[in-house]
Amino acid sequence: MKIGNILLSAFRALQRNKMRSFLTMLGIIIGVAAVIAMLAIGQGAEFSVKQQISALGTNVLIIFPGSQATGGIRFGAGSQTTLTEDDAAAIARECPAVAYVSPGSRAGGQVIAGNLNWGTIIEGTGADYLIMRQWNIEYGEYFTELDVKGASKVCILGRTVADNLFPDATPVGQTVRIRNVPFKVIGVLSKKGQNAMGMDQDDVIMAPYTTVLRRLAHFPYLRQILVSAVSPTTIPAAQNQVTELLRMRHKIAPYDTDDFTIRNQADLVETATETTKILTILLASIASVSLLVGGIGIMNIMLVSVTERTREIGIRMSVGARGRDILAQFLIEAMVLSLLGGLIGIGLGVTVSHLISSLAKWPSIITMFSIILSFGFSIVVGIFFGFYPARKAAMLNPIDALRYE
Repeated sequence: MKIGNILLSAFRALQRNKMRSFLTMLGIIIGVAAVIAMLAIGQGAEFSVKQQISALGTNVLIIFPGSQATGGIRFGAGSQTTLTEDDAAAIARECPAVAYVSPGSRAGGQVIAGNLNWGTIIEGTGADYLIMRQWNIEYGEYFTELDVKGASKVCILGRTVADNLFPDATPVGQTVRIRNVPFKVIGVLSKKGQNAMGMDQDDVIMAPYTTVLRRLAHFPYLRQILVSAVSPTTIPAAQNQVTELLRMRHKIAPYDTDDFTIRNQADLVETATETTKILTILLASIASVSLLVGGIGIMNIMLVSVTERTREIGIRMSVGARGRDILAQFLIEAMVLSLLGGLIGIGLGVTVSHLISSLAKWPSIITMFSIILSFGFSIVVGIFFGFYPARKAAMLNPIDALRYE
């Protein structure tokens, strides 16, 4: 029997019960759409996390104090006060794989400008901080190395702080008071948006780290040191050089644990990527369950169809149809159901992904891989669950089939 005739016969059989055929396809439609949507959301989340991490800067290493083991217990990054200004200066001076260094300090407090006030974070940074973070000044200027050395009372406002303290005026040249210390505003940062943790990066004030240490925090140790390698290929070399230098400066014995922690973007990207991949696989696996349910629905309807058309099968066999012709006919009917469901499911999945992206403001990335994967899976489901009913039809005894009422 020619394949064209088998296809025509399959379509006619499905058209006899249009509603039943549609309901049978519904499981496949929902399954394919769910897989595409879940993969799109997962890959969008992975892309978003990578973007947020890359926004930390170029080739950046972050050095935190702490992580020394005491009595067998590791306290973790930030648990000790071991980093100093001299450490930062030594890194800049003695590590050839390092391009920029920015010591970091932090203080919080209420900022007052005229009759308005705003609670925010004051980040103490070095003069090269914005270069490392790839962050631009919207207007005004950033403080210089001379401001850092002189602990000048100057600051840069984030966009959120500027909008709340100076809604109707230009902040540059104005004075704000932070913990009763007057600071001159010399610039406003360009809008950065939220980070990977959902925190507003624009809700910040930046000032020379020396000023924050001595006038606001009143604390001699650094919160962190940001280091930028010369290039992406020199990140491992920079990390090794910084590690050796700090171990020597802190007089750490060869078998003792570091009293600092170094994190790099590659580690952050790898960790975040692995996490989002696991979530994506989990979401897609849950969504694929509906494909299996759709396959069971196809098998159920095809078994019903074999029972209803037993006499028809007997007549066809009596006029010369072979078992493989009957097998091909019912198998193709099952495949047609899964193929049509897969095509409709692709359209629905793409639509749902765009709706989620626009309504929930959640990034979604639809790839050809996700479409091919879900569509291919629907075909496999159609063949797998359609084979048993088709084989059952092909194995019918023609005489018994003709007697069936």
